[in-house]
Amino acid sequence: QVQLVESGGGSVPTGGSLKLSCAASGRTSDVYVMGWFRQAPGKEREFVAGIIWIGRSINYADSVKGRFTISRDNAINTLYLRMDSLKPEDTAVYYCAARTSGGQWNSQSQYDYWGQGTQVTVSS
Repeated sequence: QVQLVESGGGSVPTGGSLKLSCAASGRTSDVYVMGWFRQAPGKEREFVAGIIWIGRSINYADSVKGRFTISRDNAINTLYLRMDSLKPEDTAVYYCAARTSGGQWNSQSQYDYWGQGTQVTVSS
């Protein structure tokens, strides 16, 4: 089992920045990919960014490319999402997720573990 705990959410104005963190614990040696997803009110949860836990491959949703940066610190088992130039449409609950095998970056069903989510609100 892998436990994931997100932090760093909050409220910012348009154009502001936030950095989310996701602390992983448990059998982190089983993790192959970690990712960020988000769910806006009344919408389905969507893929934001993903990273190979031990490796260099990274993937972003088109809607956040150039504004968001995913990174990790393997020494402390923590995943990050730096969000710049935030827009009101970025308002959502952001979830950290982990999976133990390869597959499609944005396939939610392939992620084995999920955090509880952290709220990000961008005001216009």
